[in-house]
Amino acid sequence: MVQPRPLILFFNPVRHALADYQALGKVADTQTVTSKSREEFFQDLSTKYQSAQVIYRTSASGAVAGNFDKAFIDRLPDSLLTICHNGAGYDQIDTAACKARGITLTYAPDPVTEATADLTIFLLLGALRQLNPGLLRLRQGNFKKDVGFGNDPSGKTLGILGMGRIGKAVAQRARAFGMNIIYYTRTKPTTTEAEEGTYVGFDELLSTSDVISVHVPLFAATKHLISKPEIDKMKKGIVIVNTARGAIIDESAMADALESGHITSVGLDVYEKEPIVNEKLISNERALLVPHLGTHTTETLAKMERMAMENARRAISGEQLLTPVPEHCN
Repeated sequence: MVQPRPLILFFNPVRHALADYQALGKVADTQTVTSKSREEFFQDLSTKYQSAQVIYRTSASGAVAGNFDKAFIDRLPDSLLTICHNGAGYDQIDTAACKARGITLTYAPDPVTEATADLTIFLLLGALRQLNPGLLRLRQGNFKKDVGFGNDPSGKTLGILGMGRIGKAVAQRARAFGMNIIYYTRTKPTTTEAEEGTYVGFDELLSTSDVISVHVPLFAATKHLISKPEIDKMKKGIVIVNTARGAIIDESAMADALESGHITSVGLDVYEKEPIVNEKLISNERALLVPHLGTHTTETLAKMERMAMENARRAISGEQLLTPVPEHCN
């Protein structure tokens, strides 16, 4: 009797690494979830998805399933071995609930680095140079009318909050523009990190930076890591860039400080309650805003898809997983 092939559920279709997807289809039954809601997905789990061994998900999977919280994880079938997340940030997934069920979570940290660092520099330069008002005036037919002056990056102090993969890549790029790099990280800096800039305490980073760029993961300890008390410690005229997670910054406090002029400008790719964005930010032309495009390139998305699918292939083959999340490495 022929054994059925392992079932891999794709919450989102593969759009770029199509050859890899086709290859995976030769060793597994690859199905794209057709459920339109969380409850419908739970119903489908008891019928057509009951033997699923792997779930492939992206940050957009929440549109159907919501967060992969404990209530979601606890409803998954006993057959499920692995959740393969196509992304670096996995705050939408309850890692403890996964571990309690014997489900390993993998992620895709390396592929996101370069594209996210590139967008960070775009936002940093755009916010420093105050490009957004000029862009708006041009489209309104007021070429360069009432456009204020920006600032050069050279000689400015860039405070990097979190010196991981992306923080290091941002430091390397910013140094090419003549910026002085300081950084803060919760763990003791390694020799490699020390080469990227000068390690300082959190309060010193807040008070001495001309630009602050956020690159820490979101979890309980980092939610609203920057709020009104922290903003009050910053220089008047500070520029803030965030390509990590929106909830690391108290968005309301940031919008108020931007409105008052304490913050000169912001460059944001992420928001506290995506896809909702604070109205004060939307209406303030000194806020350079893009809709979570950090990894939104054909090349980067293909790399992320390949890594997630390789983890899925290894999961059904019984091979060592490529990139389990740190919480599941012991």
